[in-house]
Amino acid sequence: MSQNHKDLLGLGRLEYLQALVTEFQVTESSEAKEQVLANLANFAYDPKNYEYLRQLKVLDLFLDMLSEDNETLVEFALGKAWV
Repeated sequence: MSQNHKDLLGLGRLEYLQALVTEFQVTESSEAKEQVLANLANFAYDPKNYEYLRQLKVLDLFLDMLSEDNETLVEFALGKAWV
């Protein structure tokens, strides 16, 4: 992978997305969850990320968020659950 395809943290695209998913899963902060879910939703706009997001089951994560009490999480999930 060329340096142009590396993220700022030195991780490849898949590893960076995995780090976001892991952060979402382990954090207890609602604000942090909102920020990470928003980041994942933004990545879902790029078709290059679809296979990675599918592999990491991010689409399932978006669907799971539809039943949350936190309206912000639901809104972010609604925007991306049907991509």
